[in-house]
Amino acid sequence: MSGNHNQNQLNGGSNASIGRIVSVTGSKAIVLLDGAGELRARSPDGRPEMGTLLAIETTRTTVLAIVSALSVPVPSQREGDSEVWIAELGMVGELTSAGEGKPPKFNRGVSGYPGLGDRVRLALRTELEATFCGDSEAVVRVGSIRQDSSIPAMVRVDELLGKHFAILGTTGTGKSCTTALILRSIVEKNPNAHIVLLDPHNEYATAFSEWAEVISPRNMQLPYWLLTFEEIQEVLVGDGDRKAEIEILQEVIPIAKARYNSSRSSEPAKLRRGFSDASRYTVDTPVPYRISDLLLLIDERLGKLENRKDLAPYRILKHRIETISQDGRYAFMFGSLTVYDGMTQVLGRIFRVPVNSKPITILELTGIPSEVVNVVVSVLCRMTFDFALWSEGQVPVTLVCEEAHRYVPANSTLGFEPCKRAIAKIAKEGRKYGASLCIVTQRPAEIDPTILSQCNTVFALRMSNDRDQEIVASAVADTGAGLLEFLPSLGQREAIAFGDGMALPVRIKFDELPKRALPKSSSANFSERWQTSLGDEGFLDQIVERWRASGIPATADGPQQLAMMADALGLHAHAHPAESEVREQPLPHAGTSSVSPPRSSAPLPRREAPPPLPSSNVQASQQGSKPATSAETLRSLRERLTRPIG
Repeated sequence: MSGNHNQNQLNGGSNASIGRIVSVTGSKAIVLLDGAGELRARSPDGRPEMGTLLAIETTRTTVLAIVSALSVPVPSQREGDSEVWIAELGMVGELTSAGEGKPPKFNRGVSGYPGLGDRVRLALRTELEATFCGDSEAVVRVGSIRQDSSIPAMVRVDELLGKHFAILGTTGTGKSCTTALILRSIVEKNPNAHIVLLDPHNEYATAFSEWAEVISPRNMQLPYWLLTFEEIQEVLVGDGDRKAEIEILQEVIPIAKARYNSSRSSEPAKLRRGFSDASRYTVDTPVPYRISDLLLLIDERLGKLENRKDLAPYRILKHRIETISQDGRYAFMFGSLTVYDGMTQVLGRIFRVPVNSKPITILELTGIPSEVVNVVVSVLCRMTFDFALWSEGQVPVTLVCEEAHRYVPANSTLGFEPCKRAIAKIAKEGRKYGASLCIVTQRPAEIDPTILSQCNTVFALRMSNDRDQEIVASAVADTGAGLLEFLPSLGQREAIAFGDGMALPVRIKFDELPKRALPKSSSANFSERWQTSLGDEGFLDQIVERWRASGIPATADGPQQLAMMADALGLHAHAHPAESEVREQPLPHAGTSSVSPPRSSAPLPRREAPPPLPSSNVQASQQGSKPATSAETLRSLRERLTRPIG
């Protein structure tokens, strides 16, 4: 290249060759290194190491190659004797001249191969910058490269997200910090992003305190009618072998949906006679219906049966529905005082439309009953794909699936099949519609290989398990396979990064997050905690209180429940209590002080802002006044509920 000579001079002679090509086979080459004594005399930065990027001048381009192996075929018997040193290279790309005064341009792949005898040297700083930094508009910094700590490790955002990525590593290697760092780097440069993060350990809220909308079981609103039939069946029936209950549920849900729609129309007589157009709805149509209608339909069928043997499935299903819908742990799904069509508000809150300076939604899964965690994840993953599909790619969404081996296990007998299908759909088809996937796991060997294979960028942190290393090795190209030898010995905040999101396979050291942005994932300090004794009974009382409270999250949270009741009452201030389920409408938006008119059956209009979120305190209505107590607020709500119309 024409500009290489000047660049070499600027680098103070660091371009001195280290050997010559003696073999070229496909994408690989073998270099006979210069005399051992000469190489020993050089500084450590002037000698090739595993993973070092080397440059080979050709007539048209500068070929870049990574050192994948170093060997001495015949070691000398005595110190100082001559011996042969060999380096194996994997050719990964090339630099072409971009014109006088411009930095060279990097391209993956090799168009002109080096010939026998061509000299090999270490890549120059300008070449490293051109290779790893690239277009500053389309990349974000996550760390520095191992070969030269002054060269930033940049990630190509569009390739990273558009083709999915994975963060893999043994427990304690820094997966959570790596996830937080990458997402923070992306959000800093893209403040109107749309990221949904599934947080099974409630550790990310502190990492994104200024950017995240945190949704937990105490303030989550995920209505049961948003579930598909497979999902609601898992909640209400559970056992897939209960064919009779499943068939009953499959029959009554479309009728209940039609009844709800009819109750909002001008055909009350038709509703009273029990006729409804159930053919308009399927069991999977995401429209509201009432649990009370389900129970009523089951009772109607019970009354028509004479054979006692046929009664059992109806009674079992009815009891199960009543138990689940009244269980405080399921309040986020069944706990609404009224049924209203709030799908727009649910989507707006989860997918941050509009963003309102909070581009990340953190869904904390701790506290959700273990029986339905997979169902909740299934709903969120399915909605992510459907939202991207029906928005026609106008709102690209990234789903970050922490502890992914729980939801997409390699063992086909484990996990929840609809959840696995939903995540697999994003992995296989999401790129077309703007739905991207981030897989975070400590056991890549236990995750569905089909889904992992769709992640075109991988950040592999330290791993010691042979099976996990084999999975990662199967995903990396041959040219970067030598870097994987470092996996068991990587340090903290170090990773092998490869794939479309990176310019080349490279060993990087991640930047350190500020303390305020660290996830709550640090290990317990045993030696420090075990220096003092805790014998206070009051301490145990607090533990017991928190422990028991975890079983009744939303309904036992007084201020929280009152806030939700206040939201519901704002919708139905003009409705009689007996009619509150008929005249239903979505929650008002932030800043709306007046009561909205009853909702029509027309499609939901486009909103300017999402609805107000449940607050941990019910504040007084006038600015500056004292907050109302729970008793006073409850008394006021009760009066409004029982007040006659007019």
